[in-house]
Amino acid sequence: MTILSEVLAANERYAADFGAKSELPLPPARHFAILTCMDARLDPAKYAGLAEGDAHVIRNAGGRASDDAIRSLVISHKLLGTAEYFVIHHGDCGMRLFTDDIISGLLESSLDTAAIDADGWHDSGAGPGSSAGRYVRWLTIGDPEKAVVEDVQRIRSHPLIAPEIPIYGFIYDVKTGRLDEVKAATEAGRPR
Repeated sequence: MTILSEVLAANERYAADFGAKSELPLPPARHFAILTCMDARLDPAKYAGLAEGDAHVIRNAGGRASDDAIRSLVISHKLLGTAEYFVIHHGDCGMRLFTDDIISGLLESSLDTAAIDADGWHDSGAGPGSSAGRYVRWLTIGDPEKAVVEDVQRIRSHPLIAPEIPIYGFIYDVKTGRLDEVKAATEAGRPR
């Protein structure tokens, strides 16, 4: 069985019991949005106690406040009524394992999946690659707490973010399942 067939079979089971979920309104019932990482170990529905229809969950590599993440947050508030934002990064994040130069160099060598060991990243592909990675801002993470503060500050200072929206900053601990507040981030995200 391929992944495709597994996903389609799971969807059939899910759709069979869909029921009243078809009646959920478009705006999130709990009026908040979460910006978090795409890491498969994070399940925002579980760590934030969400049911379908409760909140907007915006995910990207690192849970960073990229232009596209901010675009989604603006739409979430302006058109769908969210009134609070959570920025949630996590421990043991893969975005700490490389720099812009490393990923750009790997992509120049080939577009195949790279490998990491004690000596660093290695490209196993035969090419061709592309230099286009040199023009991407990868938003890698050095210091996790500092990254949360930076992302909250970027959202808070964006001219399209309503000043009355509180923005909270957290780091999810992948070893315990706990959300640990980054107080400096939450302070930076206070409504103005």
